[in-house]
Amino acid sequence: MSKEIEPRDRPSAADARPWWTPDHHRDRRPVLLARHAIKQAVRGWFLDQGFIEVETAALQYSPGNETHLHAFETRFTPLDGGPARNFFLHTSPEFACKKLLAAGETRIFTFAPCYRNREHGRLHHPEFTMLEWYRAGSDYRALMRDCESLLAIAAKAADIESFQQPGITIPIVAPVEELTVPGAFEHLAGINLRATYDGGGTDRDALARLAGDAGIRVADDDTWSDIFTRILIERIEPHLGRSAPTILKEYPLPEAALAAPSPTDPLIAERFELYLAGMELANAFTELADPDEQRRRFEADMAEKQRRYGERYPIDEDFLAALALMPPAAGAALGFDRLVMAATGAPRIDDVLWTPLALESG
Repeated sequence: MSKEIEPRDRPSAADARPWWTPDHHRDRRPVLLARHAIKQAVRGWFLDQGFIEVETAALQYSPGNETHLHAFETRFTPLDGGPARNFFLHTSPEFACKKLLAAGETRIFTFAPCYRNREHGRLHHPEFTMLEWYRAGSDYRALMRDCESLLAIAAKAADIESFQQPGITIPIVAPVEELTVPGAFEHLAGINLRATYDGGGTDRDALARLAGDAGIRVADDDTWSDIFTRILIERIEPHLGRSAPTILKEYPLPEAALAAPSPTDPLIAERFELYLAGMELANAFTELADPDEQRRRFEADMAEKQRRYGERYPIDEDFLAALALMPPAAGAALGFDRLVMAATGAPRIDDVLWTPLALESG
């Protein structure tokens, strides 16, 4: 008999009581206990698969170098009177995990608290938990199988018969479907995406015309990536992961900041995202191991960040040096809080956090 959490037991997004009051905690506790059970089951699965659990430092010299990721900055002051240094709370444990691969680890996973500024809403919280894992000697296809296993493990741990979000119910027996990014753009938006990028770059005006013909608003200063993202959000994502878990794969190479290109098609990256119950749940790819190409991507992204936001983050030279030693590998980042949301039907990420920030009243 399924023990799915009944709607009356789910926390209310409109509940103004502090999370720490005994009566509110009592209402929240079924969801939090499900979170605990899922985490223990996932940890057990990785250990059974021969993975080692690692802990990565949250303080980093560089928080990551993607244009639209915003970090929290802090300052370290030595007791000996030496010069103070700026550090960042990491936006992901990715750089540290890849350094561990370079050091010789082959199968690692971590439940990492991550920190991202300018993010708060139904699916976003400034501090959240990222489940990341890395397989040396594998490519992104192995991670697809891992994701399928993790969905089944979470469902079993929560003792549910379906994943749920508002207005969406997905039976846990529904097979995972796979779509390519160009195929999804053609089928769901009527846009020939591949006609707008090639090995030499992207054609912003061509994509703008196709988007306009499809009724999608395009601003004069939108880049190719901006238009791509708007089409994805408005026309593609709403259809993903609604009747079955969906893997969206074969991203254009310009939309793969740290992923390796396909050996059979240099226009695409070996990257996929997993969607479940209307949410992006995981991002995974075969790792780029070319430090020169990685530096070029970082510098381009930081130049764009400077143009848009008036700031840039330093590039982690140790990370680039480690890439030269890192073996072929694949890695995945899964939003653990969102997985718990889908397994419990909780409508907001705050509902599945043991101690959410009181940003609205703080």
